[in-house]
Amino acid sequence: MQIFYSPDIRGSHHTLDENESRHCIRVLRMKRGTPVRLTDGKGNLFEAVIEDPDPNGCTLAITGVITGFEIRDYRLHMAISPLKNYERFEWFIEKSVEIGVDEITPLMCSNTEKPGIKKERINNLIISAMKQSLKSTVTIFNEPCLFNDFILNNRSGTRMIAHCKREQAKSKIGEVYSRGNDAVILIGPEGDFSYEEIQAAMQQGFQPVHLGQSRLRSETAGIAACYSIYYINQ
Repeated sequence: MQIFYSPDIRGSHHTLDENESRHCIRVLRMKRGTPVRLTDGKGNLFEAVIEDPDPNGCTLAITGVITGFEIRDYRLHMAISPLKNYERFEWFIEKSVEIGVDEITPLMCSNTEKPGIKKERINNLIISAMKQSLKSTVTIFNEPCLFNDFILNNRSGTRMIAHCKREQAKSKIGEVYSRGNDAVILIGPEGDFSYEEIQAAMQQGFQPVHLGQSRLRSETAGIAACYSIYYINQ
């Protein structure tokens, strides 16, 4: 069943915004009486029926609600450097939301090549991926943060830094992370973290981890780390 997004849903009736209404009526060609689902992005999944199929403001009759729909007992925060190839960064955003990530922070590292962020476009991508994967919670996308500021201010849960330096000891994610715990994972830029950044993170309690023997692109490493946490919690 199609799912729509609207951040403020109250009472027994609700009108979708113009974009969602047009998608519902013009693109999907839904009619009066068609059952739909919608979410407020806060963990609530609403059952509804189309009451007025207006493409400029489709009105729905709310018939039920599931609170805490698929809410997990852990939170995953991915801090990843923006990539020179912006399409790959957007690909990471989309796929990590589909797998299940609660918060994403663009991490400004010494080797970050292209820090520009199109936040409105990314937020639209997050909402689209949330609906595609039938989730009910919007992933938080933070403002870009300097590496040193981030490691000083993010202290909750199991904190990990994934890097490629072969001469430094690293553990598998499953060796340092336990099911049900919150997780914060740092993923570096194409040129990896600097030695100074790795040491600074370790001094703040971040544990060095690896994602296998292959050298992965940053966006692939982010997805691998995200899926590792997801898999451990199944």
